[in-house]
Amino acid sequence: MIGNHKIRMLTKFQRASSLKNIFCRHSSSSILAKNFYNEDQLELQKTAIRLIEKEINPYADEWEKNKSFPAKEVFKKFGQLGLLGINKPIEYSGLGLDYKYQLAFLEAAGYIRSSGVAMGIGVQTDCATPALARFGSHELKKDFLKPALEGDMVGCIGVSEPGGGSDVANIKTKAVKKKGSDDLIINGQKMWITNSLQADWMCLLANTDTSGEKKAHNRMSLIMVPMDTKGVIKAKKIDKMGMHASDTGLIFFEDVHVPSSYIIGEEGLGFTYQMLQFQEERLAAAAGALIPLQVVIDETIQYTKSRMAFGKPLLDNQYMHFRLAELQTELDLVRSMLYMAANAMLEGHNVTLLASMLKLKTGRLAREVTDSCLQFWGGMGFTNEVYVSRLYRDLRLWSIGGGADEVMLGIISKMMGIRPSGN
Repeated sequence: MIGNHKIRMLTKFQRASSLKNIFCRHSSSSILAKNFYNEDQLELQKTAIRLIEKEINPYADEWEKNKSFPAKEVFKKFGQLGLLGINKPIEYSGLGLDYKYQLAFLEAAGYIRSSGVAMGIGVQTDCATPALARFGSHELKKDFLKPALEGDMVGCIGVSEPGGGSDVANIKTKAVKKKGSDDLIINGQKMWITNSLQADWMCLLANTDTSGEKKAHNRMSLIMVPMDTKGVIKAKKIDKMGMHASDTGLIFFEDVHVPSSYIIGEEGLGFTYQMLQFQEERLAAAAGALIPLQVVIDETIQYTKSRMAFGKPLLDNQYMHFRLAELQTELDLVRSMLYMAANAMLEGHNVTLLASMLKLKTGRLAREVTDSCLQFWGGMGFTNEVYVSRLYRDLRLWSIGGGADEVMLGIISKMMGIRPSGN
């Protein structure tokens, strides 16, 4: 068995090498980033990375072990630097910058050594707040968006349910108007909800028209629900295979009363708003995977260079260096496509097709990279002492959460015009 001293040295080596790569790497990935981002965007990345290295990564292992991280404490640190509202309106404590700045931040968040923490931040910035910022009333933005961007409130997004996650059109949660009142009464369940056990509010997708006369796409609304409202029950913390530091909850709604003014934008357009949020969520998923996968490739290269077997470094085996070359090529192609999609979105194009392709490819590539690299680490790869084993567990979610691979294939084939009309 490997001694504790060697394990500590390996861990120290991994962290030192990844920090060095932040500033000193001259790979194809670095060239792509420098050609895409301007100096201000790269400086924003460095600001985020300094915060991560100082305030987040020293505690990442502890949070993983505890299967929780202090969301409000962590979010406040990012909020104080304006990093939770980079592309959100200035009047609500955002920075008012364009999406490239946000993408730069999402990439930088990949340096967090706990993917669960990075995911929690991504939910706050790119899943729970885009529709609120774009379509919410002034009152909703003042009461919910502003404190979320400042890091004083934790948000979550409530779409998935016990009966189905990716099949958004068939959600069952209802929010019906109370007779003689303008209040909505919410009943239903939401499941697999990131941040929910620490959240102050949920951006909830529910059926506000139960007449049966409207199509599914026109009967839903997005509703802001304070999590301390009577009838909101945080029923269970879900024990997950990976993303250990992230709290994921099962939430019940039993006769929960909220004002109808808590509906975001127009009643009945919630499905449309959520589809727009999915675009940003899926781009964020691709951006958030770039750095972790790059670090795993880099650390695997360094490890196989130094690990001797049969009188030579493991990396000298043709299969190993060819496989790593293939993985690097695939990762840089994903990065290139992400940058193309971001430019298209900035130009006002609908990027549903590109976002779906990116989500599909990133999830599959994450499985390839972590599986291949873990194998190259040998016995060490099967321990919890190295980063690759953590990502092997964590990034498996990328092919499931935010729309499973099969759903992405359905969207892509539909937009290609090749899916049977009855499906």
